[in-house]
Amino acid sequence: MNGSIRIGSVRSVTVRAHWSVPLIMLLFAYGLADRTLPAYAPGLAPLAYATAGVAGALLLLASLVAHETAHALMARRAGVPVRDMTLWALGGMTRMDRPTTARTTFAVAVSGPLASLLLGGAAVGAAEGVHATLGWRLPVAVLGWLGATNLLLGVFNLLPAAPLDGGRVLQAALWWRSGDRERAQRAAGRTGQVIGMALAVVGWLAFARGMTGGLWLMVVALFVAGAAAAERRWAQLALALRGVRVADAMTSPVDTGPDWLTVDRFLADVAARTRHSVLPLLDFEGRPSGVVQLRLLTVAPSGEQQARPVRELATPVSQCTIAAPDEQLTAVLARLGTGGGLPVLVMDGARLDGIITAHDIQRLYQQNTTAKRHGTSHGTAAPGEGAGHEGIAT
Repeated sequence: MNGSIRIGSVRSVTVRAHWSVPLIMLLFAYGLADRTLPAYAPGLAPLAYATAGVAGALLLLASLVAHETAHALMARRAGVPVRDMTLWALGGMTRMDRPTTARTTFAVAVSGPLASLLLGGAAVGAAEGVHATLGWRLPVAVLGWLGATNLLLGVFNLLPAAPLDGGRVLQAALWWRSGDRERAQRAAGRTGQVIGMALAVVGWLAFARGMTGGLWLMVVALFVAGAAAAERRWAQLALALRGVRVADAMTSPVDTGPDWLTVDRFLADVAARTRHSVLPLLDFEGRPSGVVQLRLLTVAPSGEQQARPVRELATPVSQCTIAAPDEQLTAVLARLGTGGGLPVLVMDGARLDGIITAHDIQRLYQQNTTAKRHGTSHGTAAPGEGAGHEGIAT
């Protein structure tokens, strides 16, 4: 996720935090110190409320890490590669390859909410214990708030709405029943859109009646609906492109340009002769060194155009998505979120074999959708291979 920084690791899995995390934690700490804690334990010094508010926000942050860690550890146990975990304003996200079976999908999805429910129960139990033995109202308030928040987090995540964990559970059940992952994902996405919009309406009505929490519910619900729509679109794309190899989708031969030319010479000698908006660059030895967007070259100041080599304005090949000709196209597209995105450079060993652009994907999607509508097919059906799986904790 853009705007994230590394804050540590858990069991060798990198943990990142989005820039929105300090902001939302500050809001939680302020809400605790200003309203929740004084209402339950009145008469204490402002510093005590502020300290307890910060402690509660940090404990909640640790709970979110525990939620995502449960996803990551369950995935690793099932042999699913895990890339990292990212915390952000609406919870967390664990990036991993897509599980290859419905059973694994279910286990990975349900592990996060179960962790939240266990943490919530433990915090509520601890609050009861402190209240019964010590009677310290401030720690009881913090623990009670933490327990209730975790229980709410666990229950909310079990709603059958993609991309929530409950949506993954629904997808696993539909996949197990039908044997078709993409159709199950499309159905879960449709359900997520319906539930997301319904929650947004509830949030708006609550906010209109003066409940400020309704605004937060509406924001979360709209995010769920939008993410569910994106998952549904991906499932439709995967269905249309199932069985298509990278070699069947790529543009080849592909226009290229030398990376050592200055920007002005590149525009005059290379860009003027091509119809493409993105071009791969080759070094002196003929190996791909990156990809350049021509529009970035045209807006560069004239002084830079005459002095800078074009490779300095290009995306280096190390940040590009690379694919082999025999790979399944859907597997490559699923990697775009962790790679450099489109275009995809198709490499046959060290040689550039072709390129896949958004236009190529759209063309194939339309062709295959039309063909399937008329009872024909382009490509052989094959199971989905490799993909990205995200767990959301909201």
